[in-house]
Parts: sequence; structure tokens; C-alpha cells
Amino acid sequence: MKRCEVDKDKLSPMMLQYLDIKEKYEDTLVFFRLGDFYELFFEDAIIASRELELTLTGKQAGLDEKVPMCGVPYHAYATYVNTLVDKGYKVSICEQLEDAKEKKGMVNRDVVQVITKGTRLDDLLDSKENNYICNLYYNNYCYGIGLCDVSTGDISLFLLEDDKNKIIKEIIKYNIKEVIVNNETDREIVEILRSKYNILVTISSDILENDYSYIYEDIEDIRLINVIKHLLNYIVLSKKGDLTHLKKANVIKLTNYLEFDNNTIKNLELIETIRKNDRKYSLFWYLDKCKTAMGSRYLKKQITMPLRDKKILNQRYDIITKLSCEFILRDDLIKLLDDVYDLERLSSRIVYGNLNAKDLIQLKKSFKALPDINNILEKIEYPKTIKTFTDLYKLLDKAIVDDPPFSLHEGNLIKKGYNSTLDELIDIKSNSKDYILEIEKKEKERTNIKNLKVRFNKVFGYYIEISKGQIKEIKEEYGYIRKQTLTNCERFITNELKEKENIILTSEEKIIKLEYKLFMDVREVIKRQIKDIQEVATILSEVDMLQAFSIVSDNRKLVRPNLVDDNNLRLISSRHPVIDEIMKDKYVDNDIIMDNSCNILLITGPNMAGKSTYMRQCAIIVIMAQIGCFVPCKEADIPIFDKIFTRIGASDDLVSGESTFMVEMKEANEALKEATENSLILFDELGRGTATYDGMSLAQAILEYIHDNIKAKCLFSTHYHELTILEKNLLHLKNVYSSIKEENGNLIFLHKVKNGYISKSYGIQVARLAHLPDEVIKRSKDILEVYEKKSTKKEVFTQTSLFSEDFLENNKNEIEEEIKKINPLEMTPMEALKFLYELKQKIKEK
Repeated sequence: MKRCEVDKDKLSPMMLQYLDIKEKYEDTLVFFRLGDFYELFFEDAIIASRELELTLTGKQAGLDEKVPMCGVPYHAYATYVNTLVDKGYKVSICEQLEDAKEKKGMVNRDVVQVITKGTRLDDLLDSKENNYICNLYYNNYCYGIGLCDVSTGDISLFLLEDDKNKIIKEIIKYNIKEVIVNNETDREIVEILRSKYNILVTISSDILENDYSYIYEDIEDIRLINVIKHLLNYIVLSKKGDLTHLKKANVIKLTNYLEFDNNTIKNLELIETIRKNDRKYSLFWYLDKCKTAMGSRYLKKQITMPLRDKKILNQRYDIITKLSCEFILRDDLIKLLDDVYDLERLSSRIVYGNLNAKDLIQLKKSFKALPDINNILEKIEYPKTIKTFTDLYKLLDKAIVDDPPFSLHEGNLIKKGYNSTLDELIDIKSNSKDYILEIEKKEKERTNIKNLKVRFNKVFGYYIEISKGQIKEIKEEYGYIRKQTLTNCERFITNELKEKENIILTSEEKIIKLEYKLFMDVREVIKRQIKDIQEVATILSEVDMLQAFSIVSDNRKLVRPNLVDDNNLRLISSRHPVIDEIMKDKYVDNDIIMDNSCNILLITGPNMAGKSTYMRQCAIIVIMAQIGCFVPCKEADIPIFDKIFTRIGASDDLVSGESTFMVEMKEANEALKEATENSLILFDELGRGTATYDGMSLAQAILEYIHDNIKAKCLFSTHYHELTILEKNLLHLKNVYSSIKEENGNLIFLHKVKNGYISKSYGIQVARLAHLPDEVIKRSKDILEVYEKKSTKKEVFTQTSLFSEDFLENNKNEIEEEIKKINPLEMTPMEALKFLYELKQKIKEK
């Protein structure tokens, strides 16, 4: 049965109430509170029963046919909701807004929050990762992008040009789970986000006016203001609670950061590995020695957005140096940070109200560590100080019990001595057993019935129980009122017993209500200082990251990089940090030197010889330097790079129907269009996805373009050995190779990169190492000999001439005579360049 098929005139009042609420939240699954259960009806019930593997039942709702229904216990709903949210559904939580005991008739109900992928605030969020919701707002020929982590309060904004590919790459870079777009947004972008990246996309153009204006009060650009208002409208409508933990928006200037896309993050395995999609063995795993969850999140953010501010980077290097020298202080700092909980997410729960008493205990323990942390920061000359919240610590220590329950409605939250009224009530409750025992003793003496018992149950409360054999001993003057007759006994009550019962039972109810009120009063006091707590959290996040850098630097013998103003890159005895960690000092280090005379390293060598690792370690070292970390080298001179482009590995884009070659050509095109002379480009075997001569020609043309036009630093690995001749024609290209040793037809990989090149691929030898059948190896050798014999004339692969053949023929003699006059071996590089320039001028004049 579907909702649209229902005759509303026949429905029960409760089901009409449900339909009215459901119509306001059509795109969500409504969890409708009925007593101790959340129930789902109609299509929602069918979906939930399938996705959650629940039994689909029916409910009488005034119709001839039962309405489809399924439900979950209210105390365990979170697990079910998270399962649905993870599968891409939105869930509305509809609560009873009145106490059913105090309300005659049907209680009022309404949705108190909508839970989506991007707006979750539960404890199941990954503690080491931000949970961003994003909006895309088309405005005046450009797009504004807003990012908000509701669980921490972080908000960032930036503008992008109207370029579909750039917009999509920027969104997926932040691992976005949910995107809100306005009506003017390109529908192709919406479809790609939904179908290719499985991102939950909602289309809405509504913006929020007036509320939460403090978030954007410092922003002047009206386009950015519209972006944040658009994002806030969705968040406020979804969460429906106090969101004043949201911080002021941070306007990101992309030019302040080292830019790279999600392909580079994957190719370099910055956050997780390519093969297992796991953090282990990624750069993040290598560096994450943080003691707090917020420190780990801060580190991850830095890895994906390295800085270009030399002043800030040098300040970080200074702190790392100080921590490594003052290792006793660092050890004390680590122990203190171990006692600091996730202040960012605690702050959001305190403001929004979905906290428990254990959250406040975590806050108290965190506050206790702050004074000592602040003293250490002063000693290591950290540029910022932190507020220590001594007043809040004293309040929490006085008010909240050390081991409270999770529920706020069971009592046992507030310490004795904090509130005199509460102490009185607790005294009554705690002495209730004595009161009852006193009554039992008195009644035994009064009636002379030795087996008389005073008992309690939830139906009758307190009662006097007397066995059948003693009933005759009861006299009328005792004032016993018969309550229940059982086979072996009778149960009675007295006026005195009911009075005591009333005092005892109401005291417990009053205790729970008063403790809850006192708890919420404490919460309100803390809430007034949330902005200060968040500021401390931000400082501690960076401090935690820097102590982690110090630990890694000491353990793995990293060195402080020298950030140079020229374009010289000099990495002496450099290592890939993760592989070096795994191999435990067995890693073969290599120099990477690209000074003013060398912008391109053309790398040859067989597969498995370490070419890709050599390239990756260069980029990773640059990234480490630009997040303020020491680097795995003996010496390091590093310029500030603006962008990194990578094309490493082969993969088809099956969703878009693009081949490996098309994908790599698109990525190469992006690098050629966007790179500057301050960029770093890594191309691993570019051109291998097509025919040999096509690929070789493209590879040479791309190398020439980078050399002549872009002048960026580029590491280019290839199996096209003919390209090595370019070293003679391209002044800033240098050949290097990954060395090997061949013994009795077997390869030994030395992993040492040397100047020069290898003119052989050793593919068959590598295949033997992969244990291909001997028959295949032998046959491949025979075929190779045939091909080598067929190749009677060696192909010469040279740089394409800059001039036409007719022109060269007409001026051949004069040009030859000029060249014959010189001896290149006796010329300095400057003399050679001068001669080449003069020769070019003569040709130009003709």
C-alpha cells in the first residue's frame, strides 16, 4: 500500500499526524516516535525493512487493509540510522514533544532533526577525519564552494572559475559526502557527483537571512556571503538546534597553498594506499604520532593543503628543533596531550545539546592538563598562549560525579555537597530501606506475626505480606487494608506505609529532575565559553602535530630543509619516508639535484628498479617540507612550489568510458595548461597507452613543451630509450637511470640512480622474476631475436627541426662552415650559448 492510494478521511488521528509530518520531509525516511519505538510506515517501512533486514508488519490505521510498518527500539535507534545514512538516505527523527502521562489525547510530535551524511554529530564519526558537507553556488559567472564540518564547527569558503573539471576535482579532494547546489548549477556536474562519486546531492536555492550572521560578518564579497547563507540554510533546517558552535568562516585563497588534485593525493598515497585503500603505509600513517583526534585531523588537513608561507614554515621548523632539543619537555607535553580529549567535537555536543555527563568528565580532564601545557608552550617559545579555564575545571570538579552514567535521566550525575536541596532528597532516598525496615519491625511487634514482611513491586508499590496461616492474627484495629490475595499469602497496605511510599518514590523522581536541571545549568555556564575552548582546540591541534613531527624526525633521522628563494632543488641522500620506515634502514638513498641548469630528469631503467619510487619521494619530500615537517635527507635545499601534477600508474575510467591513454592525456593536458615555472611535474611512462611511435612522439613533444615553454621541474620516467638523445638538444634536460646488475641472465636491482641512461628494458628478465613459465620465457627470447634481426637499420630519434628542409638546403654550406670553425670541447657553456644565439640570428636575417 502506498501513501498516495490512501483515503485520508478514513485514517486514524495518529496516522493523519504522521502523513502531515511526512509531507514536509518527502525526501527523508521518517522515524516516528510511538512510546518505546520509532516506527516507519508505507514506503519508508518497505525501504527500511529491506535495508535494515527488519520484519515488515502492518498497523491498523482505520483502513480495511493494514498499513506497512516496521520499527526499532528508541534506545538503540542510532545504529539503524547510521546504517541508512551510510547507504545514502536522509533520516528525520520525529519525537513526542509532550509527556504522554500529562497529555490527554494524542501528544504533539514533530521532527527535531534531519540526519544526513554531511550533518552527522554521532560518536560513530571517524575521529581522525573531518566530516564535511559542501555547497556549490553559481553566482556571477563563477562558483562559490563552502565547506562545513558540523561536528567541529569549521567553515571554509572559496571561489572557483566556471570550469566543470576543476570544480569536481576540488570537491572530491576533500572527501565530501554531501553537496547542496543551487538551481543554476550545471546539471552535468550534479550527475557526475551522483553517479560517478556516489555523493548525496540536494538541489535548493534557499538562503538563510539574519540568523548566524556572525559567521560571515567579516566578509565583504557578496558572492561569498551568498555561498555561506546558502549552506547555512540547509544545515539549520536539518539540525533544528543551537548551532552557535559554528565558527567564523575562513576564506581560503588557493594561491596561499601548494595545489594538487585528488589524483596526486592517490598517486602519492598521501592519505591512504592505492592497493588497499587503507591509512596504513600512507604518508598520513607515517606522520600521525598525534595524541589527540583533533591533532590527527589537523595533520590530515595540512597534508592535503600544504603552505606556501615561508615564515610560518620556518616557525614550525623552529618549534620542532626546540622540542627535539628539549626532549624532557616534549615527553611531558606528550603525556599531557594524552589527557586532552576531542575539544572540537565536545564543543559541538555541548552547544547542540546531544551530550552526556561523560562528555563533561572528558572536558574536565582536558582542562586539568591545560595549565601545565601552557607552561611548556612558554618554555619552548611557542608564539601563542592558551586559556586554561581554571574556573570551569573547578565547577566541573565540584558538580559532576567522577563516573556518571550515559543517560541524563537516571540520576547519579551530581556530586554530594553541590546542592543542598538535592542532598536532602538523596538522604531521604538512601534512608528509605531504613524507613521500611523500621516499619516492618514495628508491625511485627504490634501484631506479634514473626514472618510478616514489607515488600515492593511496580504495580502496588510497598505492601505488607502475611502468610495464610497467620491471617487470623490480624485485628481490625491494626488498620490493614487488603490489597491482593494469593494462594499462599495475603497482601495489605496501611496509611502510614502509603505515606512513606509517597515520600520515597517522589524523592527519586524529584532527584532525577533536579539533577538534570543542575546538569543543564552547568552546561550553560560552559557553553558561554565555547568560542574560547574552540580557539584552544585549534592551538593544541597544531602543537600536537608539531610534537608528532619532532618524534618522527628523531626516530627516522629527518633533517630541517632549507627553503631557498631560487629555483634550485637539491636533495642529498633522499629517501621515500614510508618505504624507509618499513625497510628499517635498508632503503637505498638517492640524490635528486635539479639546479638552474636542470629542469627535467629523464629517468630510464627496467621495471621494479625504483623509478616510480624515486619520483614519488621527490614530491613527498616537497610536501613534507611545505607542511612544516623535517624531511628524509642528509641535506635539503627546497624552493617553494606552487603546484604538483602527477601521472603515475595506468587506469581506465570505466564510468566515463575513457581508456588509460585518454585519461593520461587529459591529466597531461591539465599539467601543461596549469603548471608554472614554480611547479613540480611527475610523469611516469607517459605515452605507453598507445602505439610505440605515437607514444614516443607525444612523449618527446611534451618534454620539449615543458622544457621550452613551462620551465617547471619535471621528473619523466620512460621505456622509450630513444628519448635519451634529447639530452643533446634540450639544455635543461638531464638523463639519469636506475641502476641494475646482470649476472648469468639474472637481474639484481641496485636501486641507485646514476647519471646517464640504459638502452635496454630487461622486460624478459623481469618476467622471469615474476615466475612466468620457462616455456614462455624461452619463446619470448626467440621472438625477440627475430625482431632484433629484422631491425636492420637503427631508428634515430632526434629533435624535430625548427626550420624547413628547403631552407636548410639553401643555406647548408654557410651553416656548415660556421659550425666547422668551432670546437665544442674547447668552449665554455656560455660561449656555446652565445654562438648558438648568433647563428640563430643570422638564419633569422636570411
